[in-house]
Amino acid sequence: MPHSQVLQTQCCIAGGGPAGMMLGLLLARGGIHVIVLEKHGDFFRDFRGDTIHPSTFQIIKELGLLDEFLQLPHQEIQKFTGVFNNKPLHIADFTHMHLAKPALGLMPQWDFLKFIEKHASTYAAFHLTMNADVTDVIRWDNRITGITAQTSEGVLQLNADIVIAADGRHSVLREKAGLKVIAAGVPIDILWLRVSRKKDDPGQILGRFANGKLMVMLDRDTYWQCAYVIKKGGYDLIKQKGLEALRQDILEAATFLGDRVNELKTWDDIKLLSVDIDHLETWYTDGLLCIGDAAHAMSPIGGVGINLAIQDAVATANILYPLLKEKKVIGTDTLRLVQKRRALPTAIIQRLQILIQNNVFEKKIAEGKDAKPPLFMRLTNSIPLLRRLPAWLIGVGIRPEHVRTPEIK
Repeated sequence: MPHSQVLQTQCCIAGGGPAGMMLGLLLARGGIHVIVLEKHGDFFRDFRGDTIHPSTFQIIKELGLLDEFLQLPHQEIQKFTGVFNNKPLHIADFTHMHLAKPALGLMPQWDFLKFIEKHASTYAAFHLTMNADVTDVIRWDNRITGITAQTSEGVLQLNADIVIAADGRHSVLREKAGLKVIAAGVPIDILWLRVSRKKDDPGQILGRFANGKLMVMLDRDTYWQCAYVIKKGGYDLIKQKGLEALRQDILEAATFLGDRVNELKTWDDIKLLSVDIDHLETWYTDGLLCIGDAAHAMSPIGGVGINLAIQDAVATANILYPLLKEKKVIGTDTLRLVQKRRALPTAIIQRLQILIQNNVFEKKIAEGKDAKPPLFMRLTNSIPLLRRLPAWLIGVGIRPEHVRTPEIK
């Protein structure tokens, strides 16, 4: 098929999510020519994460954008609290962190991405193409030298010095590159739904466990965005029981919703989010590097996926920038450095997520109304000092990254 357009860039980034947009901003502000391809026409999708972690606030400060960023509508959680069978439990405390913003932020991800786009677009080296669905890689002499994409104007051939796959957990590029995915067993899925919010509703308490029902609720001002946890592969059985049965289950998790559960009128109001945890054995091949969910799909536990994706982007920019600036070939030895730096922090968080899923979510949901709070929750609730550890793991991670790339105007 003939290509309607052929372009050349230093760095082609597939995926306009947190990893792709942050990497695009970091490289473009240093004068590196970047083209980001996003397959959708906008950033508005409810399935995106909403958390802004303390480490992300810190990176935004290092970019000199924090004051403006904080003007965007958002909520801040300084202490992470859950409700377990009607008993409040204190789990994490972010206030001890010596960072730009010692809090967990809640902001619709489309607002975050539009903010990054706004500032990236001030640099002549940055280009974002929406409605660009990446379809394949281009190879020359066993090296990936670009991609093809279907755009509103036809087929695009984009040649690049380096290709970055930031196109999510169902990455087309990692599949086309033949990279091996190692999947971990996951016992849960998520039903994603929304219910209106009243001004006198309880404050932001993320996790609510009651009678074997677990739901996470995100405050979006006029409504609650809810993630209702179900057994892996159990959606068909839930549908067989009927919508009214699901409404009552949701009501058990959050009794204050009352008759608002009737706002869930059809199954179209409920979306199934299949939970996966996986990682690539090797994040790269000659000419291509995977980051974010394309390299390691995370569980929604703790909302850490966006944090790791942004950390990947910062590390990638720091490592690749010197070679891109000097217009040198980026070989696999350099790409290996990115994986070497980011693989261990990712593996540790994924192992913790698997531990929580298997020994807390799956086990406690099975125990139902007789379930007792997990030991670590009882300990953090009783010993305030221990709340610093989950706060650090959720809010910062194992190896926080810092902006090392310069700004060239």
